[in-house]
Amino acid sequence: MLRGVAFITGAASGIGKATAYSLARHGVHQLAIADLNFRAAQETAHDLQSQFGDVEALPLHLDVADPASIKSAITETVSQLGRIDYAVNSAGIVGSTAYSSEHDIAAWQKTLDVNLNGVWMASREEIRVMLTQEKLDESPRSSRGVIVNVASAYGLVGSSCDLPIVAYTASKHAVVGFTKADAITYAPLGIRINAICPGYVETPMLSLFTPEGRRKEESKIPLGRMAQPEEIGDAIAFMLSPMSSYMYGSAMVVDGGFIAQ
Repeated sequence: MLRGVAFITGAASGIGKATAYSLARHGVHQLAIADLNFRAAQETAHDLQSQFGDVEALPLHLDVADPASIKSAITETVSQLGRIDYAVNSAGIVGSTAYSSEHDIAAWQKTLDVNLNGVWMASREEIRVMLTQEKLDESPRSSRGVIVNVASAYGLVGSSCDLPIVAYTASKHAVVGFTKADAITYAPLGIRINAICPGYVETPMLSLFTPEGRRKEESKIPLGRMAQPEEIGDAIAFMLSPMSSYMYGSAMVVDGGFIAQ
C-alpha cells in the first residue's frame, strides 16, 4: 500500500483522473486534484471522498500554461496537505493538426506551452518542494518524492497516424528528454523521476478521429484495442510505488505493442 500526498495535473479527466482513483485504491489518502476545469476538479474530488471515506481530495484550478497558476496550485497543496510525495503531470492537449509546411507559429507555440512548458514548469515546482522534505521513511526504497511525467508513444517515434500532429509529437519527445536529464540530476538527491509513454487511450482526445480513422489506428495495435484510462493509471501507480524503486529516467511504454512493431 502507498501512503503520502499526491499532486496530479489534468486530474479531472482521462489519464489524470484514472490515476487519482488508482492511487486512492492503493492507499494514498491525500490527493490534490488540479485541472483547468475547476468544476470538474471539484466533482472528481467530491466523488473520490464519497467512494473512499478516508480520502482527502483538494480540488484546484490549474492552467499549466501559466507559471503563476502552477506555483499557486503547488503552494496551496503544500499549505493544505503538508508535502508532495507523488506528482503526476498529465495535463495535455493534442493541439493543432497541420503539417510543418502549413503550420501556424501561434498554434505550434500553444501546443508546446501546454505539453512541454506546462509539464516542465510543474515538474520544476514539484522538485523544489521535494528538495525541502525528508523521505517518508528510512527504508532503502523510500525517496523524497517521485514524479511521473506523461509523455506518449509518439514521444519515442514519429507519428504514423493520418492526423498531422507534428507539434504534439515534438512536445512529447521533449518531455522524454528533460525527464531523463532531470532524473540524472536529482537521483543523488533522493528524487525519482520517470516518464510514461502511453499509446492510444480512450480519452476525449480521440474525438479528433472520424470513426473510420479510429478503426484504422486501432488496426495498427497488436492487441487490437485502445487502452482504458485505468490501465495507464495503474501503470503510473506502479511507477510511483516502491515496487519501481530502481527505475530512474525511464520512458515506460504502455501501448498494446504499438511501437514494438
